Amino acid sequence: MNESKVNRSPPVRIAWNTLDSFVRSGIIPEAENSAAGTAESKDSSLTGRAGCFVSLKKKGELRGCIGTIAPTTDSIEKEIIRNAVAACSEDPRFDPVEASELEDLSVSVDILGSPEVVTSKADLDPSRYGVIVTAGFARGLLLPDLEGVDTVDKQLAIACRKGGIDPASVYQIQRFTVTRYY
Repeated sequence: MNESKVNRSPPVRIAWNTLDSFVRSGIIPEAENSAAGTAESKDSSLTGRAGCFVSLKKKGELRGCIGTIAPTTDSIEKEIIRNAVAACSEDPRFDPVEASELEDLSVSVDILGSPEVVTSKADLDPSRYGVIVTAGFARGLLLPDLEGVDTVDKQLAIACRKGGIDPASVYQIQRFTVTRYY
């Protein structure tokens, strides 16, 4: 893989270890056997529970991105493992990642803060906050600080499209922060 193991953050090391194992052998590592090891599993970036997204890029282009808005497992480490497998094999926009692609991939992990309801677009900033839009049972999410998403209206329109929500309809908006790891 193209990134130095020394420079990877603990969340990204977990995602890489999972990708490598799953893509090459079909084996999903257990949390206690992941790249985090015992010292890193005490790392503050891995304490508690939170939703997270694992994003894969190949030569700078999106290759997979799957995540959870809220935690679905009992630890951030397990959440990263689950979403790394899904990002490389279940993103409906892409074919599953093959072993020959691993050298060309870069990985980031976004750990989500708690969503908060906002009542005004003035409370949003696409470089600082991600958004969740909800109308009935439909829901769309867009992470913050994405290339080409530089206005609140564009951010909301994309989130609505992802959720199958008419942007002209009434919908609830929540914002959240992320801690992004490379």
